[in-house]
Amino acid sequence: MIEAFVANEGVLEVDFEPASARNLPTVEGAFGFDRQTTLRQRVHCSGIGLHSGKQVRMSLVPAPAGTGIRFCRTDLPPQEAWIDARWDRVTDTTLCTVISNQHGAFVGTVEHLMAALSACGLDNAVVELDAPEPPAMDGSAAPYMFLIECAGIATLPTRRQVLRILKPVRVGEGGKYAALKPSAYPELDVTIEFPNRLIGRQRTRIALSGTRFKTDLARARTFGFADEVDRLRSKGLAQGGSLDNAVVLDGETVLNPEGLRYPDEFVRHKALDVIGDLYLAGGPFLGRYVGNMAGHKLNNLLLRALFADRTAYEWADSLPVVSHADRQLARAAS
Repeated sequence: MIEAFVANEGVLEVDFEPASARNLPTVEGAFGFDRQTTLRQRVHCSGIGLHSGKQVRMSLVPAPAGTGIRFCRTDLPPQEAWIDARWDRVTDTTLCTVISNQHGAFVGTVEHLMAALSACGLDNAVVELDAPEPPAMDGSAAPYMFLIECAGIATLPTRRQVLRILKPVRVGEGGKYAALKPSAYPELDVTIEFPNRLIGRQRTRIALSGTRFKTDLARARTFGFADEVDRLRSKGLAQGGSLDNAVVLDGETVLNPEGLRYPDEFVRHKALDVIGDLYLAGGPFLGRYVGNMAGHKLNNLLLRALFADRTAYEWADSLPVVSHADRQLARAAS
């Protein structure tokens, strides 16, 4: 459980230690907003960066319509601090998604936070960080989603733009691929395959909404393997990784005392990553994503391929209303 309280200066502080979290707001139907949104109030949290291992304080700050999602490194000079959360700012995809600016300033592991922002339907916000990575929290998007819900969401008078996929776009590398296809509603179809028998081949299909994300994907944690820890740390990765913020496998044994949160937590987390990576497009997408053993690299290459073909997409006003019956028919036909 999570505790939240309002600080004296009117800024919401959130403590992710075990505590009561009753009577807190929830986000439902967040993918259906037809107006741009922002936060109702500033909200703070702190923690350890997953790969940097650095202590970091993060603030989510309301922003005007048209701002988009922007990161601000408060530990850097103001003229170097701002980084737009956009697909064309991605400069590294090694085990996470890294965005950078022209000054060389960067923020890593943005995908979990971006997934939560997407699921909550949050269009405009400034993410202030005093280190080069958001706090890892528990390795999932659930604490970020809770943080946003505590701050609250405010609608703005400006129409919301949705990225509508008009024709199939696909990128691949060996047997791995990622694709976007036209669809009447946002949907993911994600498949992973690992030689580890505990994971094996897993697939998840989900029609996206804020509620579905919260119940089916948000709590899925990032994962890794015990025999790779030393190698990763020698490369400057996973410096802050622990059983508190990742599922760790030793052979076919889950080292986390609490075990898995879902039987297929691994593929659910990969789907969560997809949502975060795709939100770097600059808005919610209306289409069907299909990925087979794809990762951050292919997700970014997919967006680059999409935006390189002006006939493959359009920015349209708001999401269409699609009934549950229509969704079932569309799924059966796909």
